Amino acid sequence: MRKKYFGDRAFYKMALTVSIPMMLQNFITNFVSLLDNFMVGAVGTEEMTAVSIVNQILFVFNLVVFGALSGAGIFTAQYHGKKDDDGIRFTLRFKVGIGILLSAIALLLFLLLDDQLIGLFIHDVDPHVDVTATIRFAQAYLKIILWGLAPFALASALSSTLRETDETFIPMVMGMAAVLTNCVFNYLLIFGKFGFPTLGVRGAAIATVMSRYVEFGLLAVYCFKKRDRFRFLRGAFKSLRIPTYVLGEIAKKGLPLLFNELFWSSGIALIGSGYSLHGLSVVAGYSISSTVVNLFTIAFISFGSAIGIIIGKQLGANEFEEAVDSCRKLSVFAVMMSLGITLIVLLIGYKVPLLYNTTVQSKEYAMYFIRVSALFFPFTAFANASYFTLRSGGRTGVTIIYDSVFVMTVSVPTVFLLYYAAHLDIWKVYPIVQSLEILKCLIGYAFLKKRIWVRNIVGSEEKESV
Repeated sequence: MRKKYFGDRAFYKMALTVSIPMMLQNFITNFVSLLDNFMVGAVGTEEMTAVSIVNQILFVFNLVVFGALSGAGIFTAQYHGKKDDDGIRFTLRFKVGIGILLSAIALLLFLLLDDQLIGLFIHDVDPHVDVTATIRFAQAYLKIILWGLAPFALASALSSTLRETDETFIPMVMGMAAVLTNCVFNYLLIFGKFGFPTLGVRGAAIATVMSRYVEFGLLAVYCFKKRDRFRFLRGAFKSLRIPTYVLGEIAKKGLPLLFNELFWSSGIALIGSGYSLHGLSVVAGYSISSTVVNLFTIAFISFGSAIGIIIGKQLGANEFEEAVDSCRKLSVFAVMMSLGITLIVLLIGYKVPLLYNTTVQSKEYAMYFIRVSALFFPFTAFANASYFTLRSGGRTGVTIIYDSVFVMTVSVPTVFLLYYAAHLDIWKVYPIVQSLEILKCLIGYAFLKKRIWVRNIVGSEEKESV
């Protein structure tokens, strides 16, 4: 029984070698987000609420990019397992192209619909928050942050390809440089230190944009210099041609993932909009809690990405039984990590909002949201592991049902029905919505048990020249 659910030292060493750099990178990113919240919150609750609203809107773009790159990334990981450099080169070209296209579309939409998008989170006058000021700060922040869309997409394309080909350290280092840039210039530009202008939320936006360009620039220089080490980088952009069979397979498997992330992230944004029906103090509290929760869940969320890479590589090498064994053991390990993190949060982590310079009401909401979220960490960990396992086998249709369809047809209606039909307050709505994660776990377990994800999706194509 122990051997069925637990691996040996070599197994966990392999898994942690892949996941720890991603954990560290995400930890630094989320820790800096926490500092950002502190710094923006120190300026005022309206400023922090405005930044939170814009970030929920941008979350949709970020996840759409993630979905588009993930679709190609399924093939990258399996091509890597197959040792097919041409295949990896083709997927990289696709990632760069789709990243540029999505950035252009998002820029157009955000410029044309900024007022309407911000308005989704503004419902009534909140006695604790100045609504007019919040809208004004949100508009100022959004106009600047849009300059960072393209470098974010391009940096994501390069870093994801490196991770999927077993180079996880360099993306972590470049990510650290970016978040350090963000943190330093946040301090300088928000508060006007060392001769810099005092720009408030505009300074926070400028610092974020700067960090995007720093990350992309460093990754581009590294890839150019190391093109002899990574053979798939040789001549990667001398041509933009992608063989029709590769493009067709990525489109067939990858575009559903793009739409999945679009609908899933839109669903999460709608859930946030549903919470905002209870007042802008709830928005501020939800922003704080989300930042704190993201910091504590880094270990098992990042581990989910590692699961996808490890299993994808095994599937690409036709190691099917090994992939099933890895899925089981890695999922158990993720849940075990989450149990330890739950205990830490319930003992001390929920008190982090007390450090914020915001209203008492917002702090109370944040602490409550954090404690409730922590109770469901084990379910979140298993659901996350299930998602990346299903995705690694190219089962994008199943992934859509499991992820975005669930959010849109179950979670989102629940939030609004509990407010409009049941007339429940946020203290009851939040735990009910969080408990839906249990149902998602049951669905994920059923999909994994059927083994529909166990397949090689890159083993039968005919080779074409670059």
